[in-house]
Amino acid sequence: MKLKKLLPELVSGIINAGFDKEPKQIQTDSIPKIKAGSDLVMVSPKDTGKSAAIVIGTIQLLKKPFEEAPRAIIITSTKEKAFEMEEQFAILGKQCKLRTFVAFDKGIIQYQKDEIYDGLDVLICTPKRLTELININGVPMTKISLIVMDDADTLITNRFHSIIYRIAEGVKKAQLIIAGDSWHNKFDDLIDRILKNPVIIEGKDE
Repeated sequence: MKLKKLLPELVSGIINAGFDKEPKQIQTDSIPKIKAGSDLVMVSPKDTGKSAAIVIGTIQLLKKPFEEAPRAIIITSTKEKAFEMEEQFAILGKQCKLRTFVAFDKGIIQYQKDEIYDGLDVLICTPKRLTELININGVPMTKISLIVMDDADTLITNRFHSIIYRIAEGVKKAQLIIAGDSWHNKFDDLIDRILKNPVIIEGKDE
C-alpha cells in the first residue's frame, strides 16, 4: 500500500505494527478505493487481510475524533470478531485516537446505549444487537457516513442482511462496504438494492 498517501499518524501505526513490510494484495487494492469514498465489495479468503483493510480505510476516512454521534458502523458476525477489530483500531490508529465501542448480544443493552450516546466515532457490533439498539433509538444515525458489513457471506446465510438494508435505506449518503470470504449469490441483491456503482475486488490466498 502507498503509505505516503495516508495520514502520518496512521502511517506510524501501520509501521509500528509491521503492516508495511508485507502488505496483503487485498489491502493494496481496496484501501485506495475506501479512501476515495467508493462503495466496495471485497471478496477474499479468510486471513488475507480484509479486516485490516477495513480498519485502515476507516481510520483514513474519519481521521480524528469528532463530535459525539458515531460516523461509522461496522457489523461483524460474532462478539469475538468485533473485539478483534476493535483491537486493530487501537493498534493501527493509536495516534489518531478514534473512539470505538463494541455492542454485542447478551450485553446490558441500556449500558451499551448510554456508552454510544456518551460519544464515539466507530460502532462495531453484532447484527442482532444492532437491530435491538436501533429499535430503541439506541444509535444516533445523523452523522453516519460509512457502513461496513464484514463477514457478509455468513451474515447473509444467517439472514441478518435485513439490518443493513434498513440502515442503508435510512442513511442515503453513506459509503457502503461489503466484505466476505467468498461470493454469495445474494451479494447481487445487495449491489442492486443499496450500493452505488460499487467497485468489486476479489482476492486470493497468499
